[in-house]
Amino acid sequence: MRPWVLLRHFGIAFDETLIRLGQPDTKAKILDVTPSGKVPCLVTDAGDAVWESLAIMETLAELHPQHAMWPRDAAARARARSISAEMHAGFADLRQNMPMQIATHAPGIGATPAALFDIARIDAIWTDCLAQSDGPFLFGDFCIADAMYAPVVMRFNSYEPALSETSRAYANRMTQLPAVTAWIDDARKESAR
Repeated sequence: MRPWVLLRHFGIAFDETLIRLGQPDTKAKILDVTPSGKVPCLVTDAGDAVWESLAIMETLAELHPQHAMWPRDAAARARARSISAEMHAGFADLRQNMPMQIATHAPGIGATPAALFDIARIDAIWTDCLAQSDGPFLFGDFCIADAMYAPVVMRFNSYEPALSETSRAYANRMTQLPAVTAWIDDARKESAR
């Protein structure tokens, strides 16, 4: 979801290859594209495979410097990279107990103490970033850090954990972002098949 939303938000054309997960040939199809055996994977125009969401988005920022995918201010950029890396490497209890399933609406499900700890940390990150932001997103304009937290927003929409007013408003703004709305629409169509 993360690189897809970033590409769509910035209007960068790309070809998408849909590989259905959980099928007998899923692993083989993914290994045809990336040695990691995981998705997502970006294959550049030069034919290079880049995997892992954060690496993909760093590559996109380098390939498309005309778009401000990271904050321009050095201190803000360092902070955005830090919270993006924390999202990339952390919050395992939230991921395990509240899986991202767009069509799910199950308030309160998965609210284990460890998942609630993760949620509180995310709420604190968002609140702090937004307090310092001069715009509607974590660092003003939409950037890679926002894309990194898009799947969390989907989880929060599904499981409705308690959030601060600031974080709930941010989650609503993210949900309304045209690129996120397009992802949600496509996911619903996909699950209806």
